[in-house]
Amino acid sequence: MNAVSGWTGETACRLQSALRMSNEAFAEHLGIGVRTVAGWHQKPTLRPKPEMQQLLDTALEQAPSPVKERFSAVSSPAPEDDRLADAHLRAALEWLDEHSDWPSGTARDEVSRRLVQVDTQQLRDRGNRRARVNQRQVADALRAYYSDLPEGYGCYSACIDDTVAATSILTHADWLDLRASLFTDDRFRLTSATPGPTARLDAEAASRAAQRLAESLALRTKLVNMPLYRLLGIDIADGKIDGTLGISHFVDYALTMDLLEGELVDSLVAGVPSTPLRDRYLPDAAAVLDLPNRLCAGGTLALCAFARPADPFRGPADYVLLVQERSGHVVNAARRLAVIPKGFHQPMADLRADGRIGATLRREMEEELFGRDDIDNTVAHQRAADPMHPSRLSEPMQWLFGEPGRIRMESTGFGLNLMSGNYEFPGLIVVEDEDFWARYGGLVEANWESANLRQYSSRDRALLTDLIGDVAWSNEGLFALLQGLRRLGEIGGDRVDLPAIEGEI
Repeated sequence: MNAVSGWTGETACRLQSALRMSNEAFAEHLGIGVRTVAGWHQKPTLRPKPEMQQLLDTALEQAPSPVKERFSAVSSPAPEDDRLADAHLRAALEWLDEHSDWPSGTARDEVSRRLVQVDTQQLRDRGNRRARVNQRQVADALRAYYSDLPEGYGCYSACIDDTVAATSILTHADWLDLRASLFTDDRFRLTSATPGPTARLDAEAASRAAQRLAESLALRTKLVNMPLYRLLGIDIADGKIDGTLGISHFVDYALTMDLLEGELVDSLVAGVPSTPLRDRYLPDAAAVLDLPNRLCAGGTLALCAFARPADPFRGPADYVLLVQERSGHVVNAARRLAVIPKGFHQPMADLRADGRIGATLRREMEEELFGRDDIDNTVAHQRAADPMHPSRLSEPMQWLFGEPGRIRMESTGFGLNLMSGNYEFPGLIVVEDEDFWARYGGLVEANWESANLRQYSSRDRALLTDLIGDVAWSNEGLFALLQGLRRLGEIGGDRVDLPAIEGEI
């Protein structure tokens, strides 16, 4: 330590970080009280008394070389980077300081140092390795990890002809085949607009969070700290979906629960079952189901089916079904197959009204299918008082909602994704009027969240069977596809020739 500048609470905490000690261990190491160490965290500009300065000098002098190197690294001024000036990134850095009990500014320095060291080509190579881990491997690993499921619960599977499609979606018989209208049977309600508590981060969790921010900056992944609905309770019965919601923020999720996906996939790539974050945040089935006492973010995704007339090239009248390959720039399920639309359940302007699952699905239709960039919070700030007011809707959405009965929106099930603990509401969107596709089919275009968009005919049993068996699906995407096809088979009449799908848990 430079004798001129001396020790401060902040630099003492950096020595503690270099030693990788808890408050208690650091206090014992120095022979002082734990309250003194806690005081350094609370008052980073505090200058310890001369005798305390000597204790810190001695601790540094006697530290092993690796500790001195780490201390030098964390004490060196971090290079400035314009990307750190982003308002959402600043919020994430402040959150990381607070939840890691770091002195203010530590997260910024830590992320800056890591950002300089990030090799984007190595990250792309890692992304390619992760992409080779398929949906079945993920489902099998999670089913093995959570082998302690309580009676009545199970992971969703479906039998298609002679094959079985298994997922990592924890569900219950009462949560499947709901046929719940998202106009009349959607009863979710907000109970508190005050953000709930988030777990404190230990050294490992804080390090992973800082690395996530550095990598997101290096890859220019969009991370926007907007409010999210967290699930506090669920009550599904008699075709009604009911539950209670609270408020959290995206950074709470992105720097904690969302890290579980990459950790698991990396462990599968390495062939080494090492998942310390999962062991901490979501260690067993009881923790997964303990909704009030953990962060349970999530959302909805739906299979879209638009009626088309008979065609001399394509054949009889059918529904066109849409499937997306997720972009590599999204936070979760990157490069995986999913139905579309798909989105986090989050408010836009009205915290209470937007709590309905159907509100998110309507917003995602506008954003992901009909090009409404102004309601994409990763692209533009939300300034409209009523962003989904009829006068602001795209022309296709105005047509769909201009008269009752033009669009059917249903929830087909509910489950908890063991990958990150997210709640998943799969849905089915059906437009029976062939005039819609004739008018607006050419305007349907996925946004930046999709790498590409595919269409399938509801009468092409063979291709749909192959699609179900594709190992590139995300688990929630496959869940939504299977439940959507089951429901479409019940209501589609002559427009469908679907494979027989028997869901089970």
